[in-house]
Amino acid sequence: MKATGFALFPTAIGHCAIAWTDREIAGAQLPETDEHATRNRMQRRFPIAAETTAPPNVQHAIERITMLLRGEHADLLEISLAMNDVAPFDRDVYEAARAVPPGTTVTYGDIAKRIGEPHAAQAVGQALGRNPFAPIVPCHRIVSADGTMHGFSATGGVTTKLRMLTIEGWRSKEPTLFEST
Repeated sequence: MKATGFALFPTAIGHCAIAWTDREIAGAQLPETDEHATRNRMQRRFPIAAETTAPPNVQHAIERITMLLRGEHADLLEISLAMNDVAPFDRDVYEAARAVPPGTTVTYGDIAKRIGEPHAAQAVGQALGRNPFAPIVPCHRIVSADGTMHGFSATGGVTTKLRMLTIEGWRSKEPTLFEST
């Protein structure tokens, strides 16, 4: 995805970043080890995008992400994502993951069932590992079938996943089932 700009912004868990096109969010980034590393990651992901001040629609997304990572209620479903270059399976996974409410968890298998691919739990995990929109696509809310936390690809791994869930008010328990609507 070609982005026209990107910006870093401070959150309760470190400096996140966001990139945008003329109309949509092209990507989001959870914190790397420090602000410099986050900036470098964005420059590699979006080499033609300039670091600049976010336009109003992107600033709104930044505010919502910042609120969420402070533990405040913030609906990120309204943020429009540029998914034209995202594979259809991954797009389905990301849309299903976005419907998981803050502070709750579902399993990879629940997501697979939700998208009509009940035997694709491992492929769901792989798609979430490629998630270019974290935390707008909340891959941290997806857990193993037994409720354990595995393989979170963001810096800090499972510790970061647990920290984000805790900020959202999650309590360690069996994963909730993801109801089809």
